[in-house]
Amino acid sequence: MRISVSSDMDEPVARALLAELRDRGHEVRAHGALRPGDDPQWAVCSEAAAREVADGSADQAVVCCWTGTGASIAANKVPGVRAALCTDAYTADGARRWNDANVLALSLRLTSTPLLKEILDAWFAASPSDDPEDRRNVERTRRLDGTRPDDTSGD
Repeated sequence: MRISVSSDMDEPVARALLAELRDRGHEVRAHGALRPGDDPQWAVCSEAAAREVADGSADQAVVCCWTGTGASIAANKVPGVRAALCTDAYTADGARRWNDANVLALSLRLTSTPLLKEILDAWFAASPSDDPEDRRNVERTRRLDGTRPDDTSGD
């Protein structure tokens, strides 16, 4: 899977994220403080990672900042992106399952390396729900930002 990763700070957990994704066999593209010469501002690098998901050059993204909040806000401004700030594995599972989230937002302050692995395990193990109500809700969010649905069978 192609995964775009951004971080506004070159923190140990951000480096662990890159290594963990590569160890899992993903093709990783770094942005922000993780890429020399890139703009490390959270709004800039989170947007860059999210745009790669929206344009199809990345399958998913992981965006990071100190709290994860700014990174998730910036990513969610990109049409077609559904970013979820996840601080635990249960939330990551639900974000993928019920919200069909395609961008994971993480806090550099709250995420330890063991917790990072748990969150990634849950994120990658979950798949979007086939429940018609869940699909209708995801479709509603697509309409909010004006993007076309991938699947209109739920509406």
